Amino acid sequence: MSYDGRMYTVQIGGVERHLPIFQVAPGVKIAIFNMLGDTEVVETAATALCTRLPAETDVLVVPEVKAIPLAHALSARSKLPYVVVRKARKPYMVNCLETEVLSITTGAPQTLYVDGKDVPLLQGKRVALVDDVISTGSTLRGLRQLMAQANATVVAEMAVFTEGKADDWNHVIALGHLPIFTD
Repeated sequence: MSYDGRMYTVQIGGVERHLPIFQVAPGVKIAIFNMLGDTEVVETAATALCTRLPAETDVLVVPEVKAIPLAHALSARSKLPYVVVRKARKPYMVNCLETEVLSITTGAPQTLYVDGKDVPLLQGKRVALVDDVISTGSTLRGLRQLMAQANATVVAEMAVFTEGKADDWNHVIALGHLPIFTD
């Protein structure tokens, strides 16, 4: 990734942030949104998303890492439990569900895991998938595959931002959209 000093300004509720624009591939640049450690953004986004959370939702499902604080804040507001889908299998995780996706950030295949202890929280439940940014949809596809393995029904897909072609994400409940910049 390379950075030339340009920024892209976004609004999340009444909160404004300036996102650095990084080149991620030849001729392709994106605004990098990282809410880790930004309590004001996390809290504001959780409040806004909570008002749009379908009433029939039983469980929130979130991929690690950057969306975990959002899931926690959304869980606190909605009183719903959340399950973290892991990107690495830890020794204490047994009877995992797993699926492989192509990561946009690493450009390499990545395996997603649901810890076996969390499977009963998902079985037969209605879940909302929650992420910070939905860009290519590969993580979202992986989450859907895992929910199918867990016999859970996806009732909503939510994010702070979608990215890329806006028409690809009409079904996603999002607070904003980030463009892709091409030279």
